[in-house]
Amino acid sequence: MTSPDPDGLLAEQLLRLTRRVHRIQKRHLEERALGITPAQSRLLRTLAHFGEPPRMADLAAALEVVPRAVTTLVDALEASGKVRRVPDPVNRRVIRIELTDDGRAALRELRSARRAAAAEILAPLTGEQREALGGLLDTLVGAAPAQGRGC
Repeated sequence: MTSPDPDGLLAEQLLRLTRRVHRIQKRHLEERALGITPAQSRLLRTLAHFGEPPRMADLAAALEVVPRAVTTLVDALEASGKVRRVPDPVNRRVIRIELTDDGRAALRELRSARRAAAAEILAPLTGEQREALGGLLDTLVGAAPAQGRGC
Protein backbone atom coordinates (compact mmCIF):
# COMPACT_ATOMS: atom_id res chain seq x y z
CA MET A 1 0.00 0.00 0.00
CA THR A 2 1.40 3.41 -0.95
CA SER A 3 1.22 6.42 1.32
CA PRO A 4 -0.94 9.37 0.29
CA ASP A 5 0.70 12.11 -1.75
CA PRO A 6 0.25 15.27 0.38
CA ASP A 7 0.99 17.63 -2.51
CA GLY A 8 -1.43 15.77 -4.75
CA LEU A 9 -4.11 15.98 -2.08
CA LEU A 10 -3.52 19.73 -1.66
CA ALA A 11 -3.69 20.23 -5.43
CA GLU A 12 -7.00 18.37 -5.54
CA GLN A 13 -8.39 20.46 -2.66
CA LEU A 14 -7.37 23.67 -4.44
CA LEU A 15 -9.04 22.51 -7.66
CA ARG A 16 -12.24 21.59 -5.79
CA LEU A 17 -12.22 24.97 -4.02
CA THR A 18 -11.70 26.79 -7.32
CA ARG A 19 -14.66 24.95 -8.86
CA ARG A 20 -16.78 25.76 -5.81
CA VAL A 21 -15.82 29.44 -5.96
CA HIS A 22 -16.77 29.58 -9.66
CA ARG A 23 -20.13 27.86 -9.03
CA ILE A 24 -21.02 30.18 -6.16
CA GLN A 25 -19.93 33.33 -8.02
CA LYS A 26 -21.88 32.22 -11.08
CA ARG A 27 -24.99 31.69 -8.94
CA HIS A 28 -24.63 35.15 -7.36
CA LEU A 29 -24.22 36.68 -10.83
CA GLU A 30 -27.32 34.87 -12.11
CA GLU A 31 -29.31 36.06 -9.09
CA ARG A 32 -28.52 39.65 -10.05
CA ALA A 33 -29.62 38.95 -13.64
CA LEU A 34 -26.73 40.92 -15.12
CA GLY A 35 -26.42 38.69 -18.17
CA ILE A 36 -22.64 38.70 -17.80
CA THR A 37 -20.53 35.57 -18.05
CA PRO A 38 -17.60 34.95 -15.69
CA ALA A 39 -15.19 35.65 -18.59
CA GLN A 40 -16.92 38.95 -19.37
CA SER A 41 -16.81 39.79 -15.67
CA ARG A 42 -13.06 39.19 -15.63
CA LEU A 43 -12.60 41.44 -18.67
CA LEU A 44 -14.61 44.25 -17.05
CA ARG A 45 -12.56 43.99 -13.83
CA THR A 46 -9.33 44.00 -15.81
CA LEU A 47 -10.47 46.94 -17.94
CA ALA A 48 -11.25 48.93 -14.78
CA HIS A 49 -7.62 48.63 -13.64
CA PHE A 50 -6.19 50.42 -16.66
CA GLY A 51 -5.52 54.14 -16.23
CA GLU A 52 -6.46 54.96 -19.82
CA PRO A 53 -8.55 52.85 -22.18
CA PRO A 54 -6.35 49.93 -23.30
CA ARG A 55 -5.89 48.41 -26.72
CA MET A 56 -7.30 44.93 -27.34
CA ALA A 57 -3.75 43.56 -27.30
CA ASP A 58 -3.21 45.10 -23.85
CA LEU A 59 -6.35 43.38 -22.56
CA ALA A 60 -5.32 40.06 -24.11
CA ALA A 61 -1.91 40.29 -22.44
CA ALA A 62 -3.42 41.23 -19.07
CA LEU A 63 -5.94 38.39 -19.28
CA GLU A 64 -3.31 35.97 -20.64
CA VAL A 65 -5.54 34.93 -23.54
CA VAL A 66 -5.30 35.15 -27.30
CA PRO A 67 -6.50 38.42 -28.86
CA ARG A 68 -9.38 36.65 -30.63
CA ALA A 69 -10.85 35.69 -27.23
CA VAL A 70 -10.82 39.36 -26.21
CA THR A 71 -12.53 40.36 -29.45
CA THR A 72 -15.37 37.94 -28.75
CA LEU A 73 -15.76 39.22 -25.18
CA VAL A 74 -15.62 42.88 -26.24
CA ASP A 75 -18.18 42.24 -29.02
CA ALA A 76 -20.66 40.83 -26.50
CA LEU A 77 -20.02 43.55 -23.91
CA GLU A 78 -20.29 46.26 -26.56
CA ALA A 79 -23.60 44.80 -27.79
CA SER A 80 -24.95 45.01 -24.22
CA GLY A 81 -23.68 48.59 -23.81
CA LYS A 82 -21.07 47.82 -21.14
CA VAL A 83 -18.01 48.88 -23.17
CA ARG A 84 -17.32 50.84 -26.33
CA ARG A 85 -14.55 50.96 -28.87
CA VAL A 86 -12.95 54.39 -29.22
CA PRO A 87 -10.20 55.60 -31.55
CA ASP A 88 -6.83 56.38 -30.02
CA PRO A 89 -6.43 60.18 -29.93
CA VAL A 90 -2.83 59.94 -31.22
CA ASN A 91 -3.09 57.11 -33.75
CA ARG A 92 -6.57 56.78 -35.21
CA ARG A 93 -5.73 53.32 -36.59
CA VAL A 94 -5.56 52.05 -33.00
CA ILE A 95 -8.81 51.16 -31.26
CA ARG A 96 -9.10 51.35 -27.48
CA ILE A 97 -11.76 49.87 -25.20
CA GLU A 98 -13.46 51.88 -22.49
CA LEU A 99 -16.14 51.24 -19.90
CA THR A 100 -19.50 52.93 -20.38
CA ASP A 101 -21.69 54.17 -17.53
CA ASP A 102 -23.62 50.87 -17.81
CA GLY A 103 -20.32 49.02 -17.61
CA ARG A 104 -19.33 50.87 -14.43
CA ALA A 105 -22.74 50.10 -12.91
CA ALA A 106 -22.36 46.43 -13.86
CA LEU A 107 -18.89 46.44 -12.28
CA ARG A 108 -20.39 47.69 -9.00
CA GLU A 109 -22.94 44.86 -9.13
CA LEU A 110 -20.19 42.37 -9.95
CA ARG A 111 -18.17 43.50 -6.95
CA SER A 112 -21.22 43.11 -4.76
CA ALA A 113 -21.81 39.59 -6.12
CA ARG A 114 -18.16 38.67 -5.51
CA ARG A 115 -18.33 39.95 -1.93
CA ALA A 116 -21.51 37.92 -1.32
CA ALA A 117 -19.88 34.82 -2.80
CA ALA A 118 -16.74 35.35 -0.70
CA ALA A 119 -18.82 35.77 2.46
CA GLU A 120 -20.60 32.49 1.69
CA ILE A 121 -17.37 30.61 0.98
CA LEU A 122 -15.49 32.01 3.98
CA ALA A 123 -18.39 31.73 6.45
CA PRO A 124 -17.00 28.63 8.21
CA LEU A 125 -13.68 30.38 8.98
CA THR A 126 -12.86 32.53 11.99
CA GLY A 127 -11.23 35.92 11.48
CA GLU A 128 -7.88 34.42 12.46
CA GLN A 129 -8.29 31.57 9.96
CA ARG A 130 -9.21 34.05 7.23
CA GLU A 131 -6.09 36.07 7.91
CA ALA A 132 -3.94 32.93 7.87
CA LEU A 133 -5.57 31.79 4.60
CA GLY A 134 -4.98 35.22 3.07
CA GLY A 135 -1.29 35.08 3.98
CA LEU A 136 -0.94 31.59 2.52
CA LEU A 137 -2.72 32.61 -0.69
CA ASP A 138 -0.51 35.70 -1.00
CA THR A 139 2.52 33.42 -0.80
CA LEU A 140 1.12 31.04 -3.42
CA VAL A 141 0.20 33.75 -5.92
CA GLY A 142 3.45 35.60 -5.32
CA ALA A 143 1.72 38.86 -4.49
CA ALA A 144 2.44 41.45 -1.89
CA PRO A 145 0.08 41.11 1.08
CA ALA A 146 -3.30 42.63 0.33
CA GLN A 147 -4.31 45.56 2.49
CA GLY A 148 -7.84 45.34 3.84
CA ARG A 149 -8.54 42.11 1.93
CA GLY A 150 -11.71 43.26 0.12
CA CYS A 151 -13.18 41.60 -2.96
